[in-house]
Amino acid sequence: MEKIRIIIADDHQLFRNGLKILLNAFPDFEVAGEVSNGEEFLKILKDTKADIALMDINMPEMDGVEATRRAVKMFPDLKIIALSMYGEEEYYYKMVDAGAKGFVLKDSDIAEVKEAVLTVNKGGSYFSQELLYHVIQRIKHRETESKAANLSKREKEILLKICEGLSNQEIARALFISKRTVDKHRANLLGKTNSKNTASLILYAIKNKLIEI
Repeated sequence: MEKIRIIIADDHQLFRNGLKILLNAFPDFEVAGEVSNGEEFLKILKDTKADIALMDINMPEMDGVEATRRAVKMFPDLKIIALSMYGEEEYYYKMVDAGAKGFVLKDSDIAEVKEAVLTVNKGGSYFSQELLYHVIQRIKHRETESKAANLSKREKEILLKICEGLSNQEIARALFISKRTVDKHRANLLGKTNSKNTASLILYAIKNKLIEI
């Protein structure tokens, strides 16, 4: 089985070094490279094969949002997980819009980072539960009114299953419907909510109080 190749993009060398040691300790992972800003990240991608990128949001020269946007355009198969800190909620939507598939807090346990990498590598999306809690608290504090799209009962059921991290096939089995039907509903959900991907759908559901964490 091929190892999952990971690039770390963060402007703090000590953090990169520690994360690299921890990730390389897993037999299925290999840190293929590390960089300190977005420009270096785009350069290393040209010569380094990678499956996953762990991307800091705030970096000099070029931040994680712009680096993610450009990288995904250049390498559509690359999956990016944002490395986040508290207080960066304003960037989450920008990162999702840029193409990020998941978010983990920088002070997360390495076991959670491993789970995020494995989940996203399989095609899923991953959000730190603690991070989601802070997003919800921020939304509640603003007392944002829900302006949810007119979703059907079935669409809401499927959206909930998506937020639970289930694949289309798993959703089909859980709801006793065909995968083709789930595919159609997911496409409708993306269209109705103006979401680009699964991560965007999850944030939409939280923002519009369609799910509770």
